[in-house]
Parts: sequence; C-alpha cells; structure tokens
Amino acid sequence: MHPYILSMAAPLAACILFSIAAKRYYESKAEKTYQSLLQMLDQALQGSTLENVYDESMDAAVAARLNRLVHITRTHRQSAEQERDTIKALISDISHQIRTPLTNLMLYTGLLKEQPLCDSALHLVEKLEKQSGKLDFFMKELVKSSYAEQEMIAIHPQRTDAAELIRTACQEAELAAMKKQIVIDTDLRAAEGIFCCADKKWTVEAAANVLENAVKYSPEQSVIKVSAILYESFLCIQVKDEGIGIREEEQGLVFGRFYRSEDVKETQGFGIGLYLVREVLRRQGGFARIRSDYGKGTAVQLFLSRVYGGGEMAVK
Repeated sequence: MHPYILSMAAPLAACILFSIAAKRYYESKAEKTYQSLLQMLDQALQGSTLENVYDESMDAAVAARLNRLVHITRTHRQSAEQERDTIKALISDISHQIRTPLTNLMLYTGLLKEQPLCDSALHLVEKLEKQSGKLDFFMKELVKSSYAEQEMIAIHPQRTDAAELIRTACQEAELAAMKKQIVIDTDLRAAEGIFCCADKKWTVEAAANVLENAVKYSPEQSVIKVSAILYESFLCIQVKDEGIGIREEEQGLVFGRFYRSEDVKETQGFGIGLYLVREVLRRQGGFARIRSDYGKGTAVQLFLSRVYGGGEMAVK
C-alpha cells in the first residue's frame, strides 16, 4: 500500500473513533437530560414542588418554571374548590328555603280542595294545585341539574344499613305514588341485617330517583315492587314497575346525561335522574343495570358493595 495512504488512514480512523465516542457521549447526556426533565414533569403533574437548584444550569431554570406552574395550579384549584363549596352551600340553602313554603302551599291547597267550594273557586284551586306541582318539579330538576356537575357530587361511603337505606328511599317517593294510587310493594327480607358500603344521603337520592321514575312512567293503580337481592360481593336493590318500558336499543343510553327517549318527550323531565344514579354508584364502587320488556315494564337494579362484620368490604 502507498505510504501516503497509510499515513492518512491512522488519523482518519482516529477521527471516526472520536466521532463515534462523541456521539455516544452526547446521546447519553441527552438521555439523562430527558430523564431528568421527565422526572420533573411527573413531580409537577402530581402537584409536588420540585427541589430548588441554586445555579444557572438549564435544570435549575426548568425546575423554577415548573415550581411556578405548580404554585399557580394549586392556587386555582383551591379557588375552584372554595367556589364549589360556596355554590353547594348556596344551592342547599335555597332549596331548603323554598322547600318549606312550597310544601306548605301544596298541603294547604290540598286541604282547601277538600272544602265545600263553588265550581269557580274549585277551578281556581285546581289551577293553583297544578302550578304548585310544576314549581315543585322544576325546583327538584334545578337541584338535580346542579348536582349533575361531577364536582358537586362529593361521595363519602361508609358502613350503611341496607334495609334502612331502602326504606328511606321508598318514603321519598311515597307521596308521588299516592297521587297516582300506585302501591310500592317492598320485600326487604334479604336486606335485613345486611350492610353495604354507601354514602347514605347520595345513595338514598339515587334510589329515590329510580323510584320517582318508576312512578312517573307507570299507569295509575299499578304496583312497583322493590326488593333486595344478595350476592357474595354485592347487594342489589331492584325496582320493578309496570310502566311503558324501554326499547332494547335505548337501554344502554338512558344513563347518559340529558338523554331522553322519544317515547317520553311529552312527560316532564330533563334526563338528569339516571345520570346521577350512575355517577353516585360508580363513585362508591357500585353500578346500575336495566332489564326492560318494552311495553310491559322495567326493572332497574342498583348494585352496592357489601360490608361484612368488622367493616371490611367484600370488594373494592
């Protein structure tokens, strides 16, 4: 081989080796930088403040900006939580303040209707009764609509007596059932002495929504059967009516927010109740299921995790 070529080969090989070594070095350095940045981002996403680095490196600059971002996010979250709590308290207060006079108004209207009245006075009382009923309906729907915001549903599950929970929910729907001469037939033998993991207030609200729907879409003088079914891990509350039923293709849609079937467009409602039912159950480890024979009736099943002696849940 020519001496000139040999003299050039050695420096060229050295350059190639240097280039390879430099490439690997910078790739390794870049990977470490990316890993460090990912760790910083993970900490920031978890809401943790990053350790301050007091130098002029790029890591210090990134950490400082991420700390500012975490601080701003915390401030906004705290502000949002305070506003949410204020709105919840306001809605609760308003609904309570309206509920009492409205209940009295409906009671006095009913008593007045039972008095001997001339036809014109009776006609006015019936109109008053109808308008009071509308006001009661819209107030309930307004409260439900506000609760439909997920942040407003604050669930705190605990050991709850299943039979007592079901009885309380049935009492909530008793007046509406009486107006349509509907019998709520309860069979709670399976629930006696059984405990479930549930937020009692919200779960009663959910079960009452199901019962109110059953009353709303059932014919007068029909029967709504409420029963409890035990499984190894769950307690099932079943509400079975003799109403209009739900088409098979819609049974998976009725728990959607604001969803209403074309079959019930003429009936008052906003499609909030079953959405709340699903959210309340989901947030405490339960779920809801519908079985319906269109035109013959619907069975809504609410599943809640059972709690055995000592307070340990069957499932999480």
